[in-house]
Amino acid sequence: MGSSAATPTETRHRSRRHNLVLLGVAAFVVAVDQLTKWWALEALDDRTIDLVWTLRLHLVHNTGAAFGVGQGLEAVIAVVALVFVIGVAWASWGGRRLPLPPVLLGMVLGGAIGNLADRAVRSGDGLLGGAVVDFIDLQWWPVFNAADSAIVVAGITLVLIAPRYRQPQAGDEPDNSAGHDDLDEPHESGGP
Repeated sequence: MGSSAATPTETRHRSRRHNLVLLGVAAFVVAVDQLTKWWALEALDDRTIDLVWTLRLHLVHNTGAAFGVGQGLEAVIAVVALVFVIGVAWASWGGRRLPLPPVLLGMVLGGAIGNLADRAVRSGDGLLGGAVVDFIDLQWWPVFNAADSAIVVAGITLVLIAPRYRQPQAGDEPDNSAGHDDLDEPHESGGP
């Protein structure tokens, strides 16, 4: 009888696909984020656009963290985001594949890079001290942007599904008998 364990070639192929999906999604989020911020800077500099109900587009320069919390801590916030970006990159490309869906990781990574780009290029005090461009205003929630949306949606989804995913432990045998990719499928917790 044949073993259902993945061969080294199959594992490399899965890791490559995982990284390509993660990078592709991250690049898409960064592109959408930066294009919408560019548009907001051009179109909303001297006006607010009311859309529906309380939703409006209103330009804000946020020097704090998410939802404006942490004003004056721009450098600390930027360093935390940079450590996260480096951590995900190291885990994904350093041979330690994260056992979570690459689409969600790409959304968080792209959002972090999008906001880091603002901190790097927008005027501010020192390195990474710039303000993040926010413009989606519900008027009953802090103003946010596309990067924030990607981070929050992916973060909430990761929290909801994380218990279904776990890093395989020594002695676990992957069940690929149905042709499922253990990278994108939840691992059984093996609980009682």
